Amino acid sequence: MEAGLPADRMTRTAKAPEAGIVHVGLGAFFRAHGAIYTEEAVARSGGAWGIIGVSLKSPGTRDALAPQGCAYTALELGPEGAVAHPVEILRDVLVAPEDPQAVLEAMADPAIRIVTLTVTEKGYCHDPATGALNLDHPDILHDLGSAHPVSAPGYLVRALQLRHDRGLRPFTVLTCDNLPDNGRVVRGVVLALASRIDPGLADWIGTEGRFPSTMVDRIVPATSPEDIARVEVLTGYHDAAPVMHEPFRQWAIEDDFVDDARPDWGAVGAELVAEVTPYEHMKLRMLNGAHSALAYLGYLAGHETISETVADPALGGFVRHLWADEIAPALTPPPGVSLSAYAEALGTRFANPAIRHRTWQIAMDGSQKLPQRILATLSDNLVEGRASPGLVLTVAAWMRYVGGIDEAGRPIDVRDPLAGRLRALSDGAETPEGKVAALLSVREIFPEALSRTLKSHLAEAYARLQRDGARAAAGAVCAETAGAD
Repeated sequence: MEAGLPADRMTRTAKAPEAGIVHVGLGAFFRAHGAIYTEEAVARSGGAWGIIGVSLKSPGTRDALAPQGCAYTALELGPEGAVAHPVEILRDVLVAPEDPQAVLEAMADPAIRIVTLTVTEKGYCHDPATGALNLDHPDILHDLGSAHPVSAPGYLVRALQLRHDRGLRPFTVLTCDNLPDNGRVVRGVVLALASRIDPGLADWIGTEGRFPSTMVDRIVPATSPEDIARVEVLTGYHDAAPVMHEPFRQWAIEDDFVDDARPDWGAVGAELVAEVTPYEHMKLRMLNGAHSALAYLGYLAGHETISETVADPALGGFVRHLWADEIAPALTPPPGVSLSAYAEALGTRFANPAIRHRTWQIAMDGSQKLPQRILATLSDNLVEGRASPGLVLTVAAWMRYVGGIDEAGRPIDVRDPLAGRLRALSDGAETPEGKVAALLSVREIFPEALSRTLKSHLAEAYARLQRDGARAAAGAVCAETAGAD
């Protein structure tokens, strides 16, 4: 590329396979994880497993990818440098609000054997504390009365209804979101919605459908304008929609598919297993739980990224304490897996300076994440009589964060489905005890019995954060734990 001239736009170099997968929620994570596994599986073993992406909200991803023939660059960010490679498994991107019927017809096409999803925890319109479908959710209320849905569960149910009415086999529903027992949760919300629309449809889905649980793992930071410019320098072409990712990846999948139809993911490193729960709990609690702890404490302490946060001795020591003393003791590892080795590997991944994973980004939607990432471990430790001062401090840090003001007195842009309600509850109380009690009243997050047990401990942790700051509070937890050993 000649200096000073604009780069040519990235273009597709090969035709994608015929479509066999529809993916709902075509964000950066799936394009840096599941799409790459699928492309490699097709290259290795063949098969009509091209992907049609669906955006449930906005046309931004489609508008960036369409002029490129839906090809894009995946940039692997290692400590020693970056490696770019093109990904060409996507065939098309549909925007649901523009033409919901087109999305339903794509999902109802008999060639489609799997519908995968990355719609985030809140996208399933469920109660995070129980896993049950929230029948009062505005999107679910809409979908109960309309053949053209707006929610992910609504699209799954209406597309399966079309297949049922046309005498077709159902597709496998494969969620790739960070939910405990994610396949079971999605099966539950789909059946609950279907039963309200047509009990016979719900019976058919329950008998013939498949909802395997999965565990996905790869750190995928948000793409910045600087990243787009970097890709252009490395490749010589302009890519409007590249994705960044770390070298590490993992995908554990319960091998339970309708008619056993799936890409040969196992040939390219995915783990096809009978039971994914141990992998899922390990990842949700050790990686995602630690990520959330570092996000809230790190943001309050003024750190922009996870790598900066773990480089802070007080917070780096704090997360190592969490893994060794509070999270790992509550887990049963997958066969042949060492939790201490897993924690050591996580520490290396978190410290990778090439991955600028922002604390603010990870802090989003905490009301949906806390139950499975933090509270589940806390509850298990309470039952077993294990102290959890670090997890309690993490919950208190979340409570300070959703109050909307950081330690320097600056406003926080809190992104959460319950943000307004949480801020009002926090603002309505003046003391640490009052703020904690108010936030513990949110039953979508905190079960009543757990709230009663945690109340005094959280109030003490909140007061410490308010008085001493996040770094000192985290350091004190480590010091006090070491002194008790």
